[in-house]
Amino acid sequence: MRLKEKVAIVTGGARGIGKAVAELFAKEGASVIIWDLLEDGAKTADQIQSNGGQAEFVKISVTNKEAIEKEADRIFQHYGKIDILINNAGITKDRTLHKMSEEEWDAVVNVNLKGVFLCTQVVSQYMKEKGYGRIVSAASNVGLRGNFGQSNYAATKAGVIAMSKTWTLELGKYGITANALAPGFTLTEMTDQIPKEHIEGIKKQIPLQKAATPLDIAYGYLYLASDEASYVSGICLTIDGGISR
Repeated sequence: MRLKEKVAIVTGGARGIGKAVAELFAKEGASVIIWDLLEDGAKTADQIQSNGGQAEFVKISVTNKEAIEKEADRIFQHYGKIDILINNAGITKDRTLHKMSEEEWDAVVNVNLKGVFLCTQVVSQYMKEKGYGRIVSAASNVGLRGNFGQSNYAATKAGVIAMSKTWTLELGKYGITANALAPGFTLTEMTDQIPKEHIEGIKKQIPLQKAATPLDIAYGYLYLASDEASYVSGICLTIDGGISR
């Protein structure tokens, strides 16, 4: 088991990529704490437990610093450490430049960028105390190349990459690595609303001619969270079928 006896927080772990990460980490031996606002997180935790893994669900907003502080302290007191933080929680509110409202901009920035900052600021303190940590934050290939109608989303994902590189410099001496992971088009509950013909059009643009599954992305998180990546820090691992080549 690649994460045996590790303690991992997975934000946005109720559905989609986050769920796949939580399930895979538990399978690899980690005790997983799912942070999410969606009640589906409880079902995910129950499924993991029924399969013999260790998991719990906590309903929490990544934009609420007071709640993050309280919950991180509870985890540390209970488990004695926090080894891994997966900053996966994120939202989209797509609109072209001149149609995007200030509220739509702020909502995405608050969750996707500020939320990553707050969770890392709090949790990394406990990692420093133990001299060990793996921080992996969700970027996107959109943060590398932009995307029509996603000024807010692209800006946050580029920001996540920049923050991760900064944290590499600030936290490395404490035994903490900080990396970003940039998925491409991935089939999740969010993409179920996209017309099939549009999805087929997207696939044709990808060199591998197919979309990613959540598990495809989860394996990237597993690598960066494992001791196999102990000398990997400050990178953005892109998993998008070659479209950002």
